[in-house]
Amino acid sequence: MSTIKEKETTKEELIKIAGRMMLAARTAPKARGGDTLEILLATGNTIKKLSEKMLEIGNNQDIHAFRRDSENILNSPVIFLAGSSIKSIGLKKCGMCGFPNCEEKDKHPDHPCSFNSGDLGIAIGSAAAVAMDNRTDNRIMYTVGQAALELGLFGKSIKIAHGIPLSATSKNPFFDRK
Repeated sequence: MSTIKEKETTKEELIKIAGRMMLAARTAPKARGGDTLEILLATGNTIKKLSEKMLEIGNNQDIHAFRRDSENILNSPVIFLAGSSIKSIGLKKCGMCGFPNCEEKDKHPDHPCSFNSGDLGIAIGSAAAVAMDNRTDNRIMYTVGQAALELGLFGKSIKIAHGIPLSATSKNPFFDRK
């Protein structure tokens, strides 16, 4: 008779769930059907590098959240990452980015289009819903996204990013933090 212990399958199962999260983010609705997203998974040494970069940001800029989260993500065998490039969607009237229309916004290429941020938010929410549907510990963290951007994990066009560390423990390690 043979048995398989839970801990022997946890990482593999979390990676499978993260793969489903990638699908959910990819298929999430996007403004005018445009796609500005890049989606990645981080494991192993990449998580360690993310943690180190977050600690560096936290120390250099005296931001507690980065230091706290840098320790916190080490509890995760896999991290879902999603980012968006900045590209207007060509509206004649909008103004939600602070400029009267997309033509004017395009004169400021590093200024985010509100639809890019919105699309990323919907994708992240869809991914987090998959994690929740699979009873997986998770938390959306902008700090992870900032570290991923600074490490160059995404292509150069990606300017906005978030991360979702995953775990499967008796108590979600991403809440009730110091």
